[in-house]
Amino acid sequence: MFPASGAVHVGRQPIFDRRGDVHGYELLFRGDAGAVEADERGAYATSRVLITAFTEIGIESLCGRGLCFVNLTREFLVGDLPLPFDHEQVVLEVLETVTIDDTVVAAVARLVEQGYRIALDDYVFGLGHEPLLELATYVKIDVLETPPDELVATVERCRKYPNLILVAERLETREQLEHTRALGFDLFQGYVLGRPQVVSGTALSPSRLARVELLGLLVGPGIPLNRVVGLVTSDPALSLRLMAAANADALGLPVKVSSVHEAVLLLGVDRLRDWATLMLVSDLDDPGAAQLSGAITRARMCQNIAERMEVPGEPAFTVGLISAVADLLGQRAAELATRLSLSHEVTDALVDGVGPLGELLSLVAAYEASDLPMLLAAPLPVEETALAYLDAVAYTGHIIAPRTRPTSP
Repeated sequence: MFPASGAVHVGRQPIFDRRGDVHGYELLFRGDAGAVEADERGAYATSRVLITAFTEIGIESLCGRGLCFVNLTREFLVGDLPLPFDHEQVVLEVLETVTIDDTVVAAVARLVEQGYRIALDDYVFGLGHEPLLELATYVKIDVLETPPDELVATVERCRKYPNLILVAERLETREQLEHTRALGFDLFQGYVLGRPQVVSGTALSPSRLARVELLGLLVGPGIPLNRVVGLVTSDPALSLRLMAAANADALGLPVKVSSVHEAVLLLGVDRLRDWATLMLVSDLDDPGAAQLSGAITRARMCQNIAERMEVPGEPAFTVGLISAVADLLGQRAAELATRLSLSHEVTDALVDGVGPLGELLSLVAAYEASDLPMLLAAPLPVEETALAYLDAVAYTGHIIAPRTRPTSP
């Protein structure tokens, strides 16, 4: 059996400046492609949005180089649940449902010190969010639900804080838009300017057991790097998520990764732990599934042949893995490679089939298709290719068998 694959969705609604240019997008939970509003709220919804945006669809595909505004519950603000991304591209929205106490104020202050920008969502004067006004960068005011006199008074109070950027949200008519412009709002969001658009993609669900095991390895007293890398590479969906996370521009990492090993090293233990935790929360409704044995076999075969052709093994494993997963998702490998922002040598192999890795992938494809003329013309003897395949099958059986056999009573 293969792990569950299916469509993932996230809503995005643009936020415009006074010139009419897009300042950023608010990312919203959507359960399906036709949803017009969130049918889930709270920590699960936030986790699902973050996982989908950063590791499945891709933050650049959703927001380009613009800012993304993400709704946060108390659990994320105070650190009970992690924020496994850098502050460069993300604005943290404090939901109006969060009770503001000393713990939350101190936590938000720490986030600001770390460089995060804070937005107060659906701000209403007098409901207790005033201690955050000095810390926030944005204040979002619900124009539809705020009486005109109260709207004017709220704007006047907020203007006492020169650090604040005022966002008029839930604008539904041209009259409301012009009124808020006249009041001096800086940014504008609502149906009159742009309805939320649901962006969908196809993703694989990592084994729940793999995520639990990864988290267990990362919270122990000593971090066994080889076991961490081995665990991640044994689950193709987990591999793709973590490489996408490592390559996300918002993480602020200086280089593009070409292998799981590089992703693990660049993310570091803390970030890995954060992503593993977030995946467990976001996939609470995922029943779990067996591994993609065919994908692992192809990836391992590419690695085996690479060693025989004096080509680096880890990028070869990545090329095989991504090409196989793309087949299972019904996508072109080029699309998946572009979304993951991989190193040039890996991308060139997947997109154009060029370079040593491209030649290697063609050889593996020829073996899988029993293309004897191409195999005979390859630089590697057919016997060597067959041995590489047999080793890959044995390797896959070794790492999958312990997870799929029934548990003894």
